[in-house]
Amino acid sequence: MQDENYILFESYLSEMLSTDEILAFESRLKVEPELNQAFQTYKELSGFLEHKFENEEASKVFQEHLNKISEAHFNKVKSITETKGTTKIHPILKYLVAASIVVLFGIFTYNQFSTPSFSDYNNYETISLTVRSGQDKLLKIAENAFNAKDFAKAEEAFSKLINEDKNNAELKLYRAISNLELDHFEIADGLLEELRTGNSAFKNKAIWYLGLSKLKQKDYNAALVILKSIPEDADDFKQAQKLIDKLD
Repeated sequence: MQDENYILFESYLSEMLSTDEILAFESRLKVEPELNQAFQTYKELSGFLEHKFENEEASKVFQEHLNKISEAHFNKVKSITETKGTTKIHPILKYLVAASIVVLFGIFTYNQFSTPSFSDYNNYETISLTVRSGQDKLLKIAENAFNAKDFAKAEEAFSKLINEDKNNAELKLYRAISNLELDHFEIADGLLEELRTGNSAFKNKAIWYLGLSKLKQKDYNAALVILKSIPEDADDFKQAQKLIDKLD
């Protein structure tokens, strides 16, 4: 039995085998339970990964790298067993190794080629708003609602707070984020644009969230342009660069 039997699985699934080879392989599946079990596992994993890949090039790169990695791994296992005085590798070990390579490399490739989404980045730190005379109760409502991810309630509270304190950049940022979560993009983008063109301490944060807003709207070109404008000294610069790499 060849060490690279999983390649036979892929050839079968890709319809690359001749009629005789197909019949021979299917006959083996009927009489070799371990081979059949390994094939079913491989088929399920392959189907999962194929569903995840959205472009042909990504799938091609996956297959090329999978072959290289698996061959190197099998050669290493074979070398070790030969050193110990035997050249036989247990079939179960081979199939488990092959399946492991598929899963691990598939996760890596999926992370490399999948389109990032807003939900990958909307992890907010707990906020603590500065108490202002006459606004403590409403501020507490806004703060608690935001931290509890009750963004509809937070938006309502922030809207009322801003009516009383129209120049408060911090409140505008959190109201923008709340509306972004609610898919109220017109309100969110308007607030973020205002902060982005201003000179408050929340200017760079506004750029980051405006980029995320475009990402959530699937306007990837606009997201790229905005994210590339984040300065190097901004808190979100490194995270923005990683997102740019995935979008570019």
